Amino acid sequence: MTTLHAVFDKARAEDRAALVGYLPAGFPTKDGAVAAATAMVEAGCDVIEIGLPYSDPLMDGPTIQDAVHRSLTNGTRIADVLRTVEGVAKSGAATLVMTYWNPIDRYGAERFARDLASAGGVGTITPDLTPEESEPWLAASKEAGIDTVFLVAPSSPDERIARVAACCTGFVYAASLMGVTGARETVGSAAEGLVKRTKANTPLPVCVGLGVGNGAQAAEVAAYADGVIVGSAFIRRLLDAPDEKSGLVAVRELASELARGVRR
Repeated sequence: MTTLHAVFDKARAEDRAALVGYLPAGFPTKDGAVAAATAMVEAGCDVIEIGLPYSDPLMDGPTIQDAVHRSLTNGTRIADVLRTVEGVAKSGAATLVMTYWNPIDRYGAERFARDLASAGGVGTITPDLTPEESEPWLAASKEAGIDTVFLVAPSSPDERIARVAACCTGFVYAASLMGVTGARETVGSAAEGLVKRTKANTPLPVCVGLGVGNGAQAAEVAAYADGVIVGSAFIRRLLDAPDEKSGLVAVRELASELARGVRR
């Protein structure tokens, strides 16, 4: 199992940012998600976030919503998410689950943390879990030996950033803009300032997500962040592909382009 600590140490030694890719479990199919994520790793992704499909997303834009809807239609359940993690972790990438809090709460925090660790997962990203409500999850994660990642936003005051960062053990997820996920023509202008403010409050790596969709944008973010997170652009390649084989080629090409970007 590759840890987040090892990933960022390696990227730092190579004087580059880490590349983090996102895909929901069960999309385009249950087996297809493992195949696509593995292709992304083979082409240069260091970390994979596996999304736990949820019917009431808060920060997901239309592209991810479309993919998640297809995943739910495919009958994807938490057991399938864990099997996806297990399959992707075999690729050698550090593999996390990105999920809203309600599915974990329903499943049971200690059970989820334990089962995720058993599947080879190294941690979670929980976008809607606040520091004030996080203690049960932090305790369960620590007991299971998995990392916790929380989000900061451009609107977060410094004291809030410090409080959120104190809940993180893997890295801090810096949202580049106020809004939902999705590739954009430009990365949010507030991202660089947010990374600087976050780094002033924690020694942990800071990764930027929301808005990155090509190699040039990846290079732009990699100049000031420890990691570049890309989700919607990968999903769009799969959605636009005429078949699963073509989709694998497309995500591999994008991952290769992004990997070159974080190395510029």
